[in-house]
Amino acid sequence: MDRITTLVNGYFNSLSDEFHIGDVPVSAIAAKYGTPLFVYDRHILDRKWTLLRDALPPEFAISYSVKANPNRTILRYFIGRGCGLEIASGGELHQALNAGCPPDSIVFAGPGKTEAELELALAQGISEIHVESMLEIERISDISRRLGVRGRIALRINPGEESQGGALRMGGKPAPFGIDEDQLDVALDRVLSKPFIEFRGIHLFVGTQILNHSILIDQYRHGMGLAKRVAGRLGCPLQTVDFGGGFGIPYFDHEQELDMPAFGEGLADLMAKVKDDPLFTDTQFLVEPGRYLVGEAGIYVVRINDIKVSRGKKFLIADGGMHHHLAASGNLGQTIKRNYPIGVLNRLNTASEEKVDVVGPLCTPLDVLGREVVLPKAEVGDLIGIFQSGAYARSASPLGFLSHPTPPEVWVEEGRHYLIRRRGKYDDYFLDLCDGF
Repeated sequence: MDRITTLVNGYFNSLSDEFHIGDVPVSAIAAKYGTPLFVYDRHILDRKWTLLRDALPPEFAISYSVKANPNRTILRYFIGRGCGLEIASGGELHQALNAGCPPDSIVFAGPGKTEAELELALAQGISEIHVESMLEIERISDISRRLGVRGRIALRINPGEESQGGALRMGGKPAPFGIDEDQLDVALDRVLSKPFIEFRGIHLFVGTQILNHSILIDQYRHGMGLAKRVAGRLGCPLQTVDFGGGFGIPYFDHEQELDMPAFGEGLADLMAKVKDDPLFTDTQFLVEPGRYLVGEAGIYVVRINDIKVSRGKKFLIADGGMHHHLAASGNLGQTIKRNYPIGVLNRLNTASEEKVDVVGPLCTPLDVLGREVVLPKAEVGDLIGIFQSGAYARSASPLGFLSHPTPPEVWVEEGRHYLIRRRGKYDDYFLDLCDGF
């Protein structure tokens, strides 16, 4: 079974030739809000949240990773479930606060935090700043002294090679992220020497897009060992141990869903081994998922604006492209372009019979949403859907390229749909210029 069929049957229950999202025909949504646009199904968010929450022991809290999709409606959805937020910039801190997240439910990780961002986070009294370098320790200490506060921090650790895994291995090698594991004691010495810093715990920096639950458990086991080592040196339990994100979703036909029940069983076994350890008494464990929770809930919808054949190759030219969805074009981390799940949304039950390239409207050969993808024979006006587009799509794309209007976002639940971000206007690009005269 191909990925499109799996998604449509497993998540959307579209039984007719036309795709339905949240029981609403996609043509009705496109007619009301126009194309291109992003649409999110609240039912899928419910489903993914429940899968993750049921797999985690009660000692674990969840902080949604804002970078995956920062739309305020999505942030409020997770806040409403008692979820914290993980931010990576001062801008995301403003978004988190604007969405109603309590400051003490916000953690801040990311390299290169500016002094202004650190001061904002410390002044707001967020839960923790996850330190990425020795200089950052000094900056937090100086700003905390000036503000008259004790900056709450955790050390973000870049662990050794033996704990790595996932489609995008981010730790275990030279990196701008986190403090190398072999420098942990040096960093801890520096933190403990600062009277205006409150050391709370560690954050394990590993990989992302992990689909093998055994890799996750191995990483968590390694993190537990690091946490125990640090707590033993302090002579008291850590307040927090953050295992980061890493939960993946399958984008391509050869990939399998992360076995969340098996992950839950492995994590329960791991927790049983530390349950009675005094070095973990009242420790709050934390995960920071983003893609896993929102990725499958979103779809990018474009309309075919033109069809042409050039030297024997057929092109479906759509009204949206890589400026809205850089990842689907293969230009966000892929070495070799692989197609996201892509389908003709008003011809789901029509046989796929021709190989085409689905391209966007931009003046660059990079603007390819689907290369040599086999689809039903399409016509101008048909709707194309790029699935798995809830995470790292709109927010990770060059929206200003060629000054096209930015795409709206629509929320669907229980047969109703709501605009949660308006379409940008051409005039938006001239506001700053005009205001300056």
